[in-house]
Amino acid sequence: MKRITCILLLLAGICLISFPVLAQEAAETAAPEPVAELNGANTAWILTATALVLFMTIPGLSLFYAGLVGRKNVLSVLMHCFMITAVMSVLWLVFGYSFAFGDANAYFGGFGKIFASGVSADTLGGLGEDQAIPEFLFF
Repeated sequence: MKRITCILLLLAGICLISFPVLAQEAAETAAPEPVAELNGANTAWILTATALVLFMTIPGLSLFYAGLVGRKNVLSVLMHCFMITAVMSVLWLVFGYSFAFGDANAYFGGFGKIFASGVSADTLGGLGEDQAIPEFLFF
């Protein structure tokens, strides 16, 4: 009984302490957000990371899988990995970018940027004004 009383008194005290927060005046309106500018270092990093992913996929993964099969199937495995990379790149260009970065939907992005509609070298993307890179690099 003493423990329940202590817990209830503690909760009541916390609630009473938090009431002055509700009496404060509203904060002033925030300053307008600065316009994003192109950041060359971030652009170079995105291009480097893209090249590293392709180097990981085509020769790295292909040669790994080729080592797991017999001698007569090596060329087939290499071609499968190359074709999977090519097909996935085309699917990303056609549908994936729009689903990932399109207008938000309940489950996934919209169809607004399918086939790169509305994506140009002039539009900037990124997480903030200091991380702006051309949106076409995401594409």
